[in-house]
Amino acid sequence: MKITVDEDKCCGAGSCVLTAPDVFDQRDEDGIVVLLEARPPRERHDAVREAATVCPAAAIHVGEEA
Repeated sequence: MKITVDEDKCCGAGSCVLTAPDVFDQRDEDGIVVLLEARPPRERHDAVREAATVCPAAAIHVGEEA
């Protein structure tokens, strides 16, 4: 799994941080998403997929690596 985020699309809702706090954080000054781990271990994949699904701005992209 490889995660990318589009900071320009992020609205700072924080859903990703609540769903996958080991993978996402937010900048203090404006709440924009910060990607902590672009290639998380398998045990975090379900939470990351859920975070991408619940993101109101669709700012999280999850790609599968071969």
